[in-house]
Amino acid sequence: MKIEFWGATREVTGSCFLIEVNGRRLLVECGLVQGEPADEERNRAPFPFDVQQLDAVILTHAHLDHSGRIPLLVKAGYRGPIYTHSASRDLARIMLKDAGYLNEKDVEWENRKRQRKHLPLLEPLYTMTDAQAAMRRFKTVEYGESVEIMAGVTLCLRDAGHILGSAIVEVWLEEGGVRRKIVFSGDLGHKGAPILRDPAVVSEADLVVMESTYGDRAHRSWDDTWAELDEVFTVMQQRRGNILIPAFAVGRTQELLYAFKRNYERWNLDRWAIFLDSPMAIEATEVYGRHYQLFDREARSERRHNGDIFELPNLRFTRTAQQSMRINRVESGAIIIAGSGMCEGGRIKHHFKHNIWRSKCQVLIVGFQAQGTLGRALVEGVDTIHLWGEAIRVAAKIRTIGGFSAHADCNGLAEWYGGFGARPPVVLVHGEPKAMDPFAARLKSQGAQQVFTPAHGAKLDLVHLKLKA
Repeated sequence: MKIEFWGATREVTGSCFLIEVNGRRLLVECGLVQGEPADEERNRAPFPFDVQQLDAVILTHAHLDHSGRIPLLVKAGYRGPIYTHSASRDLARIMLKDAGYLNEKDVEWENRKRQRKHLPLLEPLYTMTDAQAAMRRFKTVEYGESVEIMAGVTLCLRDAGHILGSAIVEVWLEEGGVRRKIVFSGDLGHKGAPILRDPAVVSEADLVVMESTYGDRAHRSWDDTWAELDEVFTVMQQRRGNILIPAFAVGRTQELLYAFKRNYERWNLDRWAIFLDSPMAIEATEVYGRHYQLFDREARSERRHNGDIFELPNLRFTRTAQQSMRINRVESGAIIIAGSGMCEGGRIKHHFKHNIWRSKCQVLIVGFQAQGTLGRALVEGVDTIHLWGEAIRVAAKIRTIGGFSAHADCNGLAEWYGGFGARPPVVLVHGEPKAMDPFAARLKSQGAQQVFTPAHGAKLDLVHLKLKA
């Protein structure tokens, strides 16, 4: 009985953990490695285990750093079930299909250049067809439902509050009279966030495998975040330029729309034309609407009394490229929410081209901007950006709205671990060393029996709870 760590080891992407019990193999997560090109090239490497010997896969949620290599797994011959929450399945269908589409387009673009240079052509990492084939392996499990997925292995999902359908995974393993309960936190949500419930408290485990993304920092309060948005809309009433909001399609976009509905009169939003200019975000918003039973008490009450929590009288969904291009005729009075969240692709770049040189324009940054992205450059005050070979001066006001995060901060993580009365051993994953190491020290100060921060490929003996390199 053991667990091997094949991803998200002292880094925040590529989650992948392999459990062996009773001669059977269970994979928890199969995530994409994201980051610099050299990092992403690792996605093309063969899996470090025999895919055809896998018996089951468990997915905590639909984000690509947890789900994004599943089509590769199926392409390599995996034919077993993939267990996840029904809302995660619905979001994964959107996200994996979109990833396949982008893979195809990126390779098509690159191959045009390679053809001119008489270089060998590339194959996409996987295609939309591969993504669709993977979706046929999904089997859904609802929160609180206990399922024996194979001999000696029982599964239960709890609400992680991170994005719709995100789950804390409880797995009971039994072999040779030894019984162990392993809890995988998945990505834990930010307490008090709009729409979703706070992460469920789990009180017992023999081992906790836990994320540590923000193990070294605390988020700004939600009250301060709403007050800052209040200030932005007050100022923009006078300036009357356009407001551009690059936003992640799943989670952040829905939080923004809900905040707009809740503060519609306070922020005088009736004076604006609001555009959701992202086909993927539109689809994700529809999925959120179908799974309203997963909302927190406040959002369910809002829906019961005022209808669809994302519906606004002046909100327009722009699905087609033609509809998107028409927005560019609007010189003032528009709020445009578009992807991508880090400004690396998608329609937001087209809106930058038509607006960011205007001094009356406001760009609101509402999500993390990784080093090396266009979004990070804007946050750091770059005065010129380059889009499709054209240098464009940045005259717009760039403002970061603190407090938005889909992840628990260091206090939320510590509070969640505090729910385990016996302070079981912990394996920290999904975090960079600068966040993981201080959080490991904090857990030890809370009384954690052991705290492991495994390297890539490390194995942990689940009988004796000892780590082997």
